[in-house]
Amino acid sequence: MAQDTDTLFLKNIMENKPELFSGVLNHPQKNEVQIMYTQVTRDKNNKPTFKTFSYNANPKHYFYPASTVKLAAVIFALEKVNQLKAKGVTAEMTMITDSSFKGQTKVLKDESAANGKPSIAHYVKKILLTSDNDAFNRLFEFIGRAEINAKLKKYGLTHSRILNRLAIGDGGESARHTNPIDFYQDNQLIYHQDAQYDDRDYPLDLTNLLVGKGYLNSKDELVNEPYSFANKNVFTVADQQALMMRLILPEAFPAKDRFKLTAADYQLIYTYMSKLPTESDYPKYDLNEFWPTYAKMLYYGREKNAILDPDIRIFNKYGDSYGFIIDNSYFVDFKNKIEYFLTAVVQSNEDGIYNDNKYEYETVCYPFMKNLGRTIYAYELARKKKNLPNLDKFRMDYGKSPN
Repeated sequence: MAQDTDTLFLKNIMENKPELFSGVLNHPQKNEVQIMYTQVTRDKNNKPTFKTFSYNANPKHYFYPASTVKLAAVIFALEKVNQLKAKGVTAEMTMITDSSFKGQTKVLKDESAANGKPSIAHYVKKILLTSDNDAFNRLFEFIGRAEINAKLKKYGLTHSRILNRLAIGDGGESARHTNPIDFYQDNQLIYHQDAQYDDRDYPLDLTNLLVGKGYLNSKDELVNEPYSFANKNVFTVADQQALMMRLILPEAFPAKDRFKLTAADYQLIYTYMSKLPTESDYPKYDLNEFWPTYAKMLYYGREKNAILDPDIRIFNKYGDSYGFIIDNSYFVDFKNKIEYFLTAVVQSNEDGIYNDNKYEYETVCYPFMKNLGRTIYAYELARKKKNLPNLDKFRMDYGKSPN
């Protein structure tokens, strides 16, 4: 795909709207923007082909991928469930997480589920609806670090790695150990998975690992030296979009290269990737904390009062941390027969201090994401297509259910 990537189109389209993009384009080193946009063209049989455009995409230039890694965990966890079906495991089965290493925690119940019990399927919902960190950590432990990274390699996502749990300061030796897990049907043990250990390091050739002029340590003390992103998760813009394309349009890939997912798995992922937090009863979310467009930054920014377009659905996984905002999306407009992939990252950290939760998300990052998404949408709205896409498979049932 890289050989066919146009590197001028996105630059030109942004330069033609200086009122929207000059602030970021004038500071490419500071805001560290990377973008990939892929057009989808259908033939008369609705078979898709792709044309990709990029801006500053560089697999060696590090950015912190934050929660975008969770989409890979969702896919790989469901693949693993399918591998274990012969042993009786299902995604809806009660999943009890134990502990066996320093710092590990147990999970015996999940009050956000209708039945009060944790499961792979419910963790998937929480990840895709509001990017729940604990849900990701539990899938990370179920899959195992070695298998996660073997899967990334298997699917050609060779510039990425997933090494750590999120939001618990996971690293070093603790990140190599994952918890023992049991699956129950009612009160009967169906499957036991031993604790796992991963001794691999997954080195990558990266730049931009030392950043800023200072950071707050775990005691909230200012350390006046650059912050290091060494030994953290890596998920490049190109790998993120490649994963999304394979997930959304598997028919465009050879059968041997597709994810090993069932029709029900795809339905689960598509539904909760595109569902809004306000459309969910289990989990039930506080509207003040998780408003309708909370996760849909590549069109709505993160505006609480944004007016929803009922014809548009955005299938995406976003991330936000250390001043980076990332969104990896597949965009559908059912009325105007529009579809495209758009993946972008932007950073703002004016004071150069990391881990202080002082970033210009509201003034720089969210507006950039909204403007980029709307600019590409406007372009797609005007783009002539010989064959309009049949998008019926992406019409999900968003009715609230007790599952």
